[in-house]
Amino acid sequence: MSNTPSSFASPVANQVVLITGASSGIGAACARLFARSGARIVLAARRNERLAALRKELESLQVSGGAGRIHALSVDVRDGEAVARSLGTLPADFSPISIVVNSAGLGRGLDKLHEADSRELDEVIDTNVKGLLYVCRAVLPEMVRRDVGHIVNIGSVAGRQAYKGGAVYCASKAAVRMLTECLKHDLLGTQVRVSTVDPGMVETEFSVVRFRGDVQRAEKVYAGMTPMRADDVAEAVLFCVTRPPHVNISEIVMLATDQAAAATVHRRS
Repeated sequence: MSNTPSSFASPVANQVVLITGASSGIGAACARLFARSGARIVLAARRNERLAALRKELESLQVSGGAGRIHALSVDVRDGEAVARSLGTLPADFSPISIVVNSAGLGRGLDKLHEADSRELDEVIDTNVKGLLYVCRAVLPEMVRRDVGHIVNIGSVAGRQAYKGGAVYCASKAAVRMLTECLKHDLLGTQVRVSTVDPGMVETEFSVVRFRGDVQRAEKVYAGMTPMRADDVAEAVLFCVTRPPHVNISEIVMLATDQAAAATVHRRS
């Protein structure tokens, strides 16, 4: 009897998957799920210690020899030159890339636009919009040449619905949605697919980052309701990339059952 785990029956087995924002939250959840599915994974994030810890964890999820199936890439997606250089010099075992999960992203505060810190505005746009563009620009030429690949962008319900204090974050995620739509036009006639997964409230460290480390304020975001988990979003991503080649899941919008819209939430007392 073969010792190969059944996970290798997965359509993503042995495919190279690049995940940005991989050191936490949705990115880390995607990395775990793809690792269990037998993929070769390129973990891209800024925080080296977290990357090293996640790599060690994922290697334990892989079959024997898993160390050769995980590659950690310390890179800031806001730096276009660094992105191009890092992705252009991947080891042979991690190239070419077949699937990209653009999960790097953040929000900063809930300030009115005219009162917001301009440095934080730049940080959100540079990460959520320009970072995604830099990664896509780096990987798409080879995908088009090979005529195969899948880009999954992690958007947000905030890109579809405005809420108080969300001007910059909502605008950045609306840009992600439109970039996804435009890419489908750019890639029409190829077998490269593009999807967006737009979640509502997911309990990760997102709110802690948004509120600059204020854990108590972050916890209030989810008080009295049941938010989604990062794993829920990861499962939607895997669903997108495991459809037959003639099927492209254009978009998935996900909300917690306690959430009807971006700013409409049922809370239990």
